Amino acid sequence: MRIARSPIPVALAAVLLAFGARPAAAAQPWAEGPVGTVGKLMWDAGGGRLGLCSGAVVDAPNGSVVATAAHCVRTAAGPEPPAEVWFVPGYHHGRDTYREDGWLVTGFHTPEGWDVTRETSAILPHDYAFLTLGRRDGRTVQEVHGANRLAFEPVAEGGRVAVLGYPAVEPYDGETLHYCAGETDVLTAGEAEEPNLGGLLLSGCDMTAGSSGGPWLTDYDPATGSGTLVAVMSVGSGQGHVVGRPYPEGARSLFAAASGG
Repeated sequence: MRIARSPIPVALAAVLLAFGARPAAAAQPWAEGPVGTVGKLMWDAGGGRLGLCSGAVVDAPNGSVVATAAHCVRTAAGPEPPAEVWFVPGYHHGRDTYREDGWLVTGFHTPEGWDVTRETSAILPHDYAFLTLGRRDGRTVQEVHGANRLAFEPVAEGGRVAVLGYPAVEPYDGETLHYCAGETDVLTAGEAEEPNLGGLLLSGCDMTAGSSGGPWLTDYDPATGSGTLVAVMSVGSGQGHVVGRPYPEGARSLFAAASGG
């Protein structure tokens, strides 16, 4: 089956100026293997193709919320979400069994500002989303796999962050969890053009399409397989720079709609 990867948009390479963050490690396989609180979004994109993105379970009243990027859910070419999307926690070489292994997405929650009829540069600050999942055998994804804490803006400068996801463009195949790591650098005026202001920057990170929507985690604890989600993968320059989009304070109502809180 061919893959239709939901891309990290690269048209905005110019938004990153020469004032970038200190170099981060290039994407490497996650040494601990699959992580239950991080997973892969998959759907039938038609024509024998699979659509792919990444996401992470976040602590929610209903135990059934995944954080991801808005461009994984709605695009100019596909303004409505795919008919059937599955989230596979701890995905690892499961392309043929994603329906059996995954939780069905039952609700798609994107901010009003993510209006895909407008130019990408105008809506990029709103590139975040929440997904509500159904139960499996009466249990929530959080009951089975745990969850990451969700942080809203402001994000502190200088904290150590791990960026996780499933890159699916060469040299990667989307079948195993990869990561980059570095310090959080919140983009301010003089460091980036307006669409990426407030985003988090990592340089020297070669994550490719398929990692879109993957979590940017601080304070990761191997014992629980979870951390604090401070952003989701939003855009890449195609030249080793990636930007994560934090959740603003205004996204609390969107989270409440997704979580039943």
